[in-house]
Amino acid sequence: MEECRNARAETRAWIEKETMMFIAMNRFKVVKGAEADFEKVWMSRESHLDVFAGFIEFHLLKGPERDDHILYASHTIWRSKADFETWTRSDQFRKVHASAGSAKPLYLGHPEFEGFSVLQTVAQDGTRSVAAE
Repeated sequence: MEECRNARAETRAWIEKETMMFIAMNRFKVVKGAEADFEKVWMSRESHLDVFAGFIEFHLLKGPERDDHILYASHTIWRSKADFETWTRSDQFRKVHASAGSAKPLYLGHPEFEGFSVLQTVAQDGTRSVAAE
């Protein structure tokens, strides 16, 4: 287990030195009562992310409850913005997103995309890295 953590930390450090990592997020305002259906869609779909160069990891996040919705976000870390853009132009991306919105409405409005370039990373061991530009 410790070896895996060390290897992952070394990989992340190399990536950060070589490129400016990119985080892609989509925020969803999920209708109250539709949380289980929304989560099932995400947990059961085949994303094909793992076959793309530059993909690092994916997280499905559940956030705070509001008056009319629960906030969720998809959070994907990429080696670079260019790698993310390659994914968005792929057949796999189109296939995964083809049925979006075809089921009963699970969220209010459209997902809100947010893209971020990683400028600095601080690791658990205290090491800091600044992205190459």
